[in-house]
Amino acid sequence: MEYITGTREFQIQEPAVVTLGKFDGRHRGHQKLLKLMGEIKKEKGLKTAVLTFDMSPSTFVTGGSQKVITTNLERKNNLEKIGIDYLVEYPFTEETAHMEPEEFVKQVLAGQMNARIIVVGTDCSFGYRGAGNADSLLQWKDRYGYELIVIPKERADHRDISSTYIREQLDAGNMEKANQLLGEPYAIHGTVVHGNHIGGAVLGFPTANIIPPPEKHLPVFGVYVSRVYVDGTYYGGITNIGRKPTVEGISPIGAETFIYGINEDIYGKTIEVQLLHFIRPERKFEGLEQLKKQIGMDREYGMRYLKALSDQQITHL
Repeated sequence: MEYITGTREFQIQEPAVVTLGKFDGRHRGHQKLLKLMGEIKKEKGLKTAVLTFDMSPSTFVTGGSQKVITTNLERKNNLEKIGIDYLVEYPFTEETAHMEPEEFVKQVLAGQMNARIIVVGTDCSFGYRGAGNADSLLQWKDRYGYELIVIPKERADHRDISSTYIREQLDAGNMEKANQLLGEPYAIHGTVVHGNHIGGAVLGFPTANIIPPPEKHLPVFGVYVSRVYVDGTYYGGITNIGRKPTVEGISPIGAETFIYGINEDIYGKTIEVQLLHFIRPERKFEGLEQLKKQIGMDREYGMRYLKALSDQQITHL
């Protein structure tokens, strides 16, 4: 995949099927749209191209940081994994914010993205104050030489599937529902860093620590059954999301994972931690011995839970 970011000066040379949006969470609605793009690629020989922004427009307007289910790095990894040809993270600047919708279509979508087919959801918006929408794209398609396909919203429980709906489930620790809406497990990507070494040296449970960026929307702090992707292999795991309040000192908010069946040194490697099931809230124990006992129970619970799953493709436990 060609990853274009940090510049407005680019040109896709091959004719492309193009979509645009934030793709926060890459939920079932996004997946339906991306699957259709893949089918069009096979049928018509077009390249697949996703246009998004390097930051949320609301972040630019308000000046505050907006939490996201999927960080830019995670979005890049996800789209690369499914075979998208181009990902363009268009810089959201003052000039971008004030671009009129038709100029955006003419200059960026039909021009730089070389869109021959545009695929969007019914709620798409673009241009100054989000004034451009699916109807605008329909109105201008003959003028700028592209076909338009509009995908209806995916629904669950009489609600549109959206990032807001998914965040509600994450905040409640309802991972099964969040993952159902996403169509895939909620995941945290990151590089394994050194922690305080309490897990291996004191508790006897070596762990892999990753520190999510501050914009990452995390679920409720607590302990989860997880699936961990390391060097092309899925392992079972138990993950603590939070600050580790039993350990003295100040700890950054992190994802600390005990990985079943892995013996190699993975410091410095980028891993993906997928959360499958909420076990218990994070809590402060009276001491490390009590914490060690609880972690042992969590590990046993996690092993039973993972063994009961037949479709999670966990190759190592």
